[in-house]
Amino acid sequence: MIDETDARLEAYNRAGRDEAEELYGDYLDAVETGTELLADMRDHYAQSLDEPDGYLREFNKAVARRLPPFALEIENT
Repeated sequence: MIDETDARLEAYNRAGRDEAEELYGDYLDAVETGTELLADMRDHYAQSLDEPDGYLREFNKAVARRLPPFALEIENT
């Protein structure tokens, strides 16, 4: 999903004016899907912990540091 998101952003950046809006929408869809996948992984593992709050915070920080496009909504998911 990360590679697909990068490819969609690259396609948007190369696009002409006529295609840009649709390609940006495709990029945002990929970001949303990636964010949901990350949140699902995070939440699934957190359920196995006695004290998940610290893990959730650290996971979100790691996403912000390593995968910035997905960080905007990870805390809301």
